Amino acid sequence: MPEQPITNSQIAKGNTALSAPDPLDRLLLEDEKPWYKSLAEGLRDTFFPQKLPPLEITAKPVPVKDIWGFYGEYRKRAGVYSVLIHSAALVLAFTLATNKTVQQAVTQTAVNLIAPEIGPYIPQKPKPETMHGGGGGGDRSPLPASKGRLPRLAPRQFTPPAAVINNPNPKLPMEPTLVIPPDVNLPNVNMAQYGDPLGVLGPPSNGPGSGGGIGSGSGGGVGPGKGPGYGPGSGGGFGGGVFRPGGGVTAPVLLQRVEPEYSEEARKAKFQGTVVLYCEVTERGVCENIRVIKALGLGLDEKAIEAVKKWRFRPGQKDGKPVTVAAQIEVNFRLL
Repeated sequence: MPEQPITNSQIAKGNTALSAPDPLDRLLLEDEKPWYKSLAEGLRDTFFPQKLPPLEITAKPVPVKDIWGFYGEYRKRAGVYSVLIHSAALVLAFTLATNKTVQQAVTQTAVNLIAPEIGPYIPQKPKPETMHGGGGGGDRSPLPASKGRLPRLAPRQFTPPAAVINNPNPKLPMEPTLVIPPDVNLPNVNMAQYGDPLGVLGPPSNGPGSGGGIGSGSGGGVGPGKGPGYGPGSGGGFGGGVFRPGGGVTAPVLLQRVEPEYSEEARKAKFQGTVVLYCEVTERGVCENIRVIKALGLGLDEKAIEAVKKWRFRPGQKDGKPVTVAAQIEVNFRLL
């Protein structure tokens, strides 16, 4: 039968079966408790929890086969085998090491490492170089030069020393000096008058030399040499032998230069610097008696010496003649 529509009269009569349901009832599940009951039960369980019966365990362990039992049978035998193998290896190594044939074979194949001589590469403190040469003088006196102290040392001489002053009233009086570097140790005596420290005791005398000064030489110095210095030799300075530029000695002039080669060690290390060498430029214009004043190492010192040996100079001159002159040379190593 088709459903009959609900009439207004029926709703007015209060037919509950046909009335609309309450929407609030749909918010609660069928078994859900109201919130106040749930709150009361939560408080009760918190402060007065219910005691439960003891937990009855029903699971029991089940025996299984030991998984390490197979290896346990061989554990003792494995330890014995390990000790025997290591002992045999030690005995074999000791036997081979003490065998003469093996020792000879090892000696023949071994490479003996010999430390190279590093003496030439150790930087040495340069010794104080004295200005070689010398000087002398005199006024042709019949008496030898008298004993006395040396005048002040200076790089240039304006007035030579004199033990006997022939002109007591010069127009321009100046202090006498000798052309010698101030750091040179010279023999001297504690005397008031000027003279030759190696002269003779006696009356003051400038000596049988000439050109002013004191001694048996010439040139305004002191001693038997020639020049404004002291001692044998010539050109100023002290002593004799190799000259230094100055005092009438010209410096060598470089004519031909050979660039130094880079050592393989320095090239790999990308090392740069300057090697300072001392050498003596002879009358032939070549360097001799070369030694390192400032070293760089890594083979650059040797390369610098090899290059300088190939350099050619115009030799230094004294009185128009070539002489051996000491020089200090810097060799630069730069990577491009």
